[in-house]
Amino acid sequence: MEAQMTKWSLSGEEIKSGVDELMSKTTSLYDEIAALHGDQVSEALSKLTEVHRYYDSLSCVYDFPSQVSADKSVRDASVEADRVLSDFSVAMSARKDVFDVMCNYMEKCTPPTSESVRLLERVIRDGKRVGLHLEKEKQDRIKEINSKMSSLGIEFQNNMNEDKTALYFTTEQLKGCPEDFIKGLETNEGGKHKITLQYTSLYPVLKQCCVERTRKHLLITRYSMCKDLNTPILEELVKLRAEKAGLLGYSTHSDFTLDARMAKTKDTVKTFLAGMVSKMKDPLSVEFEGFLKIKERECQENGEEFSGTIEPWDIYHYMQITEKEKYSVDTELLKQYFPMEIVTKGLLQIYQDIFNLRFEEIADAPVWHPEVKLYSVFDSTSSAFLGQFYMDLHPRDGKYGHAAVFGLQPGCVKPDGERQPAVCSLVCNFTAATAEKPSLLYHSEVETYFHEFGHAMHQICSQTEHTYFSGTRVERDFVEAPSQMLENWCWEKESLKMMSGHYNDGTAIPGDLLEKLVSSKLANVATTTCRQLVFGMFDQDIHTRESADTAQCFSDAHKLVMGNPALRERTLLLSSVTWQEDMTPSITVTCGVRYTARTCSKPSLKKLVFSPLKLD
Repeated sequence: MEAQMTKWSLSGEEIKSGVDELMSKTTSLYDEIAALHGDQVSEALSKLTEVHRYYDSLSCVYDFPSQVSADKSVRDASVEADRVLSDFSVAMSARKDVFDVMCNYMEKCTPPTSESVRLLERVIRDGKRVGLHLEKEKQDRIKEINSKMSSLGIEFQNNMNEDKTALYFTTEQLKGCPEDFIKGLETNEGGKHKITLQYTSLYPVLKQCCVERTRKHLLITRYSMCKDLNTPILEELVKLRAEKAGLLGYSTHSDFTLDARMAKTKDTVKTFLAGMVSKMKDPLSVEFEGFLKIKERECQENGEEFSGTIEPWDIYHYMQITEKEKYSVDTELLKQYFPMEIVTKGLLQIYQDIFNLRFEEIADAPVWHPEVKLYSVFDSTSSAFLGQFYMDLHPRDGKYGHAAVFGLQPGCVKPDGERQPAVCSLVCNFTAATAEKPSLLYHSEVETYFHEFGHAMHQICSQTEHTYFSGTRVERDFVEAPSQMLENWCWEKESLKMMSGHYNDGTAIPGDLLEKLVSSKLANVATTTCRQLVFGMFDQDIHTRESADTAQCFSDAHKLVMGNPALRERTLLLSSVTWQEDMTPSITVTCGVRYTARTCSKPSLKKLVFSPLKLD
């Protein structure tokens, strides 16, 4: 643990040498497994478990800085380390000699625990899913495909992280945006305000700005982000995934992926998605009719021509106005009651109460940026040390641009029987404090914060034996379920009171405003659900083809679900490699299977799990 904590200041050269040492030692450990024969085979599973623990505990030290380091040279070295380690992982997963030993172990030995039995079954299954049971020619081609896909995914992610696109608008072009937001923006020599494609800059404009041309220009730019670099990557990935599926005996990549998921078949997913689209059609129509009325009125007030249609750049804006007018929820007023410091204090207390934990901040901890904080986690009753989590909450150049939890050290049982504690990092991009105001969160950001912290607790509280199953390494269909359940506390009065207080004097949210917030939980629910269904439809569409015009597929999915094309300029929401391929990094969750589980699980989670766990 201590050794890992001190390595966030590695230079580019140290990252490279560390990667070389890690690969050399890991190769030696795999060689030891491959050399087992006769009675020695009984040692295979324990040795494989130790290889997993060793590699998974150190690899993040070298590839994680690519997501968070403020030093461009370190990020570049870490991106290269990620490429090298990904190729290495592909090569190790394709070792036929190790696979044969594990098959021999399965025939001759009985794993010591039920979790070990499951691990062995997964190891054999994973070997077959990279073709180790096939003839060598196919094995080699699958290995080549996996290596190429891994490299493409890293390139895609890095393109997004390093993008510095910015647009400049006059104050008049930002009409409707809060005055304090505009004051906090950088300006160029001509006095125009800088809007980047980061969430904290992008979404206030899409939600608040009443100038349609501004919203359109901004959203088209966002949807076109890295288009020339990343569209070819995504479309090559589609072809490679389809080819790999065919080599493994599947008709499509979707069939290959779903065979290892709870849904099992693409027909199951297709039926579910189609059913959801059908059920959402009337509610969506009602919501869009409301949006149109607001748009017509706004166009008249601003002297603009009314098109009679709701465009993609309109949706966030009119959702925001609907919340304010129909539910009397003023998001800008409400934000004043959610300063980061108070939200964080309340969030940490709620999680400590729910899970009987104790968090302790570590002063002067070695971290990768001065804003980052590190906490240790203990069982409140036994005082047992469970793990640690970092919190990196604000945007900066080159940083991962969304919200996610990165596992840094898996929790598991070590060979000596002692428990290795889990370590993870919460990486978000909430608006930073200014000279005039602290960081203030929209309620939707509070919900995101609570959701992602749920993943952190999943990482730390997991008590598995093996790294293979540690933390969020659960069934892919299930991985969002715990955090979805925990989100519900963001709509409970008691917990909202714990996480709020006016940034000036700490006064509580007025009772009537709190009531209005809670009652707005289902505001725009059809629109938000359908946006997720678009991603699911898109993902399933491109992965049931051998090749795809991804821009057209996304536009078609958008038109099918939302009633209009994604953008008439035929650009693509290229913040999505998709989660269909386990070896490909993703930027947003845009997998039909994940969105299927994500969409259908919420009502059940609330009824079956959340209600009995309320704080009272």
